Amino acid sequence: MNRTVLIVDDVAFVRKTLSEVLTRAGYPVVGEASSGLEAIDLFDKLNPTLMTLDAVMPLMSGVEVIRRVLEIRSDAIIVMISAMGDESLIMESIAAGARDFILKPFREQDVVKTLDRLTGGSMERGK
Repeated sequence: MNRTVLIVDDVAFVRKTLSEVLTRAGYPVVGEASSGLEAIDLFDKLNPTLMTLDAVMPLMSGVEVIRRVLEIRSDAIIVMISAMGDESLIMESIAAGARDFILKPFREQDVVKTLDRLTGGSMERGK
């Protein structure tokens, strides 16, 4: 399975950290976005397999991004990664179509394990 990733977060340090984690784990990062509108545009242009998405960003909420991305491609795998971990946000994200929710600060192994589970394993690393 092609496992390309679009990283969406308004904080550059988080995007850089996720990019390093995912690249080490065999997930090619094809783009990064710092706002919801940019995320939708890049998703449409780059057609990644996966999207990591922050809940709170400029111009558009993460939940609205989920809805709009799934209109573009209904099989998109979207994982919310956010410091905002209240139960209502998690439930709203999942209801909108997010496949999972990871709380910040995240651990590298949790991110990789979640993406591996959603994409059917970690064949690139021989597991």
